[in-house]
Amino acid sequence: MEDKLLESIAYILPAAVTGFVAYYMFKGFIKNQNSEKTLELLTAKRKDSLPIKLQACERLLLFCERINPAKMLVRIQPISADKNAYLQLLIGNIEQEFEHNLVQQIYVSDDSWTAIYAAKSAVINKLKQVAEISNSANDMRENVLIDYSKTLPPTETAIAFIKNEVKKLL
Repeated sequence: MEDKLLESIAYILPAAVTGFVAYYMFKGFIKNQNSEKTLELLTAKRKDSLPIKLQACERLLLFCERINPAKMLVRIQPISADKNAYLQLLIGNIEQEFEHNLVQQIYVSDDSWTAIYAAKSAVINKLKQVAEISNSANDMRENVLIDYSKTLPPTETAIAFIKNEVKKLL
């Protein structure tokens, strides 16, 4: 009886060891295959989303350029000598540009979007400050241009954030 038991163990033990080895090798193979598939899917997803993200960065960079006070004042002439009407025209233009590009925030980082929003707010606040001390629309234009010839516009900071984001994407 003991001989049959030892004989059974002699047959079962190698089969069990072989089964365990095959199980762990197959498990590792499946895990490796899943990792490769996940990597392929991530690569394909990144390849598909990269052009969209780059286009969003381009549009937001263009937004920053369009609300740059020096460039905006040259592009948008005052309709009358009323500084408040001109201020409202400029703010309306900035808000319209912003609303047109609002959806782009889903494609950029929170830091970049915060910088863009802060630049927009800073430009509007500066325009309001200059309008208070100006006598006319043309005087306001001159004062804004003089002020921004001395300091860097806040849009430049936002542009730097966008450029850094593009570098990370590429």
